[in-house]
Amino acid sequence: MTSATPTPLAFPADYPARAVVDLEAVRDNVRALVGHAAGAAVMAVVKADAYGHGLVPSARAALAGGATWLGVAQASEALALRAAGIGPDRARVLTWLHAPGAPFERLLAADVDVSVAAAWALDAVADAARATGRTARVHLKIDSGLGRNGIVPADWPDAVARAAALQAEGLVEVVGVWSHLAFADEPGHPSLDAQADAFDDAVRAAEAGGLTVALRHIAASAATLTAPRLRYDLVRPGLAVFGLSPAPQAGTPGDFGLRPAMTLQARLATVKRVPGGHGVSYSHQYTTPQETTLGVVPLGYADGIPRHASGGRVGVGGPVYVGGPATAGLGPAAGGTPDDGGRVVRVAGRVCMDQVVLDLGPYATERAGDVVTLFGQSDGLEHAAAVPSAEDWAQAAGTISYEIVTRLGVRVPRTYVGAHVLDEDPAPAAGTQTQEPAAAGGGAPRGPARSPQTTQWEEATWS
Repeated sequence: MTSATPTPLAFPADYPARAVVDLEAVRDNVRALVGHAAGAAVMAVVKADAYGHGLVPSARAALAGGATWLGVAQASEALALRAAGIGPDRARVLTWLHAPGAPFERLLAADVDVSVAAAWALDAVADAARATGRTARVHLKIDSGLGRNGIVPADWPDAVARAAALQAEGLVEVVGVWSHLAFADEPGHPSLDAQADAFDDAVRAAEAGGLTVALRHIAASAATLTAPRLRYDLVRPGLAVFGLSPAPQAGTPGDFGLRPAMTLQARLATVKRVPGGHGVSYSHQYTTPQETTLGVVPLGYADGIPRHASGGRVGVGGPVYVGGPATAGLGPAAGGTPDDGGRVVRVAGRVCMDQVVLDLGPYATERAGDVVTLFGQSDGLEHAAAVPSAEDWAQAAGTISYEIVTRLGVRVPRTYVGAHVLDEDPAPAAGTQTQEPAAAGGGAPRGPARSPQTTQWEEATWS
């Protein structure tokens, strides 16, 4: 059937696709994560443009949900948050991925916490403290077993001694010790306890070396949801903030009280009849089995649609919801409605730079301009959802849902709904208590709501 129900949101005039980002869902997801954290402070990780959802609006929505920290990888992301008006009275910000030459002076001037994962970084941060006259708030990172960024255990005693000496000079304040897990998305994996033991050893060594460790943090999304031992004083959910399950084998978003915050939609550009045996897209990896209707979706790998989600002889093809209401897959903040008879078809043939093709079937009634949904607020097709999820696309492409949302191209307009949450006071999740953060680094005290400072970019995007 054709999608007769009009969408309550206008499509961009100059682009036939959109990513609808539900800020109300972001807020509610963080409220749920506050409950899972069971007393630990919550750092909402908004790196990589908030996993493709938009850095500043997503950060504000997370704070409305009760997060007291924001986490980013790059210095530029931390500085952008401060420039947008999210001051240290509203949230502590931690940035953690630096190379020599990082702008530590600017970070200290903006009151941003910095991670130290190598000996050179301690000295660089101390130099920035001398130059700015500001004490650097430092989180020492131990490589507890991931084998990526962080100070290896053999070098940890020297790093602790150096940090203690710099702290005695008033140049740094070590407020935390932290690490990353290798197998958090596999609940019960034996490495989790092994890394926790190594982490505990590192904390004890830091305290024995004269440091007071106010914050211990190792849990990202998966451990926050599934590993109580690893929550410590602070948790760092990222993917879960945006309503996706970091451990699909352990539960759907709905199982964890989450709902996806992004819905990706497009308007069909071309609909046409072709005979059976007709090749479709580059290299004809898909051939129509009968006379049928093809539909062209104007999104491709330049927009972040993974080429590995091609269909036919090269794969199962990414799933697309067609023939139902344009509001299917959207949340209540966007006027979402239940499915009323749509269906899911798969990408037929190669994903191209700017478009994909769907075999709509011999009895299709879709027309050019009809709205199709690639993924939305859904627990996924394997769980009887009508609309595909980002996880469904990850399965089709042989990757993870993190990549599906994060790689979405910048030319796809983001349409924000639920912006009213940005004016709300942070509220604790039902059945939980709000804990005032520790003075040494537990986050900004919750105060009265402040009107968000809207950047020109946000005004243009929200309009």
